[in-house]
Amino acid sequence: MRLSAVSTILLACLTISGCAARGEREAAQASAPSKETTSSITKNGAAVPTVEIGETVSRVERQQALATSLPAEVRPDAFMPSDQGDDDVPVPLQRPLAMLSPSNPMPRAMRQEPMQIYSHRFRDAKPINFGTTSPRKLAVHGVDVSRWQGDIDWDTLRTQGANFVYIKATDGGDHLDPMFKANWRAAREAGLKHGAYHFFYWCRTAGEQADWFIRNVPKEAGALPPVIDVEWNGESSCKRRPTREQVLAKMQVFMDKLERYYGQRPIVYTAPDFYRDNLRGELLDYPFWLRSVAAHPSKVYPGRKWLFWQYSGSGVSHGVDGRIDLNAFHGNEEEWHSWVASSVR
Repeated sequence: MRLSAVSTILLACLTISGCAARGEREAAQASAPSKETTSSITKNGAAVPTVEIGETVSRVERQQALATSLPAEVRPDAFMPSDQGDDDVPVPLQRPLAMLSPSNPMPRAMRQEPMQIYSHRFRDAKPINFGTTSPRKLAVHGVDVSRWQGDIDWDTLRTQGANFVYIKATDGGDHLDPMFKANWRAAREAGLKHGAYHFFYWCRTAGEQADWFIRNVPKEAGALPPVIDVEWNGESSCKRRPTREQVLAKMQVFMDKLERYYGQRPIVYTAPDFYRDNLRGELLDYPFWLRSVAAHPSKVYPGRKWLFWQYSGSGVSHGVDGRIDLNAFHGNEEEWHSWVASSVR
C-alpha cells in the first residue's frame, strides 16, 4: 500500500525518535557505576547478589544469587529525563505541598489505622552507656538496611523490634542497590513501615540524582518520606568537598524535586562532621535523622530538632546475619501513629 506524504513524514519522525531513545538508553546502561560506599556498618562478608545498574532480582533469583552470585536480568526502561538540566539552582515548588498527592493514595482510614508496635529486643555488639538518655527509653525502634545485610527474614526482624525500615535505594546518578527491590517488596509484605534513602554524590548534579531516585523508587501508598543521606565519605571515588553554600544549593534542588514528585517533605540524614561543616542552623523546616552512636543527639547536635536517631551501627538481631544499624523515633507510640498518619503517601 502506498503511503501519503504526511504518513511518510510521520513514520520518519517516529523512527528518528525511537533511535534517539534507544541511544540514550544504551548510553545510560553503558555508564560506569559509582564507587560510593554508603553503609556505616562493617561489611559482614556474606555473599550478596552481583547485579548491574538497573537490574532487579526475583525472590528465587535472589536466593540463587546469594549462593552463586548469578546476575539478574537487565530492565529495559530508560533514564527519566531531567527538567533541571545541569544547573544545581534551587527551584521553588510550583504548587503548595498541601495540593500535592500521589497517583495511588491510600484511603485515609487505612493510613490512620495504628500498626502494632513491637518492643525493642535488639542487642548491640558494641554497647554504649547513654545513661538517663538511653534510646531504650524510646518506644518505637527501627532499622536501615542495604545489600550488605544479605537475605533478611523480615517477619522475624519485625518481631525483634523493627517497626520501621529505611532501605538503601540509590546513590549518585547511576547506582541502584541490587537488593533494593527485593527488600522493598519483602518489607511491605511483612507489614513494616518502609521508606527509601539516597546517598548523595558530590561529583554529580542534583537534578540527575533526583531523576535516578525517582526512576527506581515507586510512588507507593503508605510509604514513608524519602531520605537524602548527606555525609563526607572518605572511601568515595569523589574527593570533592563543595562549599557550604554549594552543598545547601545542591541539596535544595534534590529535595524540591522529590517533594514535587512524591508529595512528601524529604528527611535529611547526616553525621556529626558533615553537620558541623554544612548544616548547623540550616534547613530548620526539614525533619532530621541524626547519626550519634556515642552520645545523645542533644550533645552532638545542640539545638537541632530531630525525628530519628541512629544510635548504633553494630546492632545484632535475629532475622539478619551480621550487624545492622539501629534507629529510634523521637516520640511515644501515640506520636508515632500521628506522624505516620500525617506523613505517609
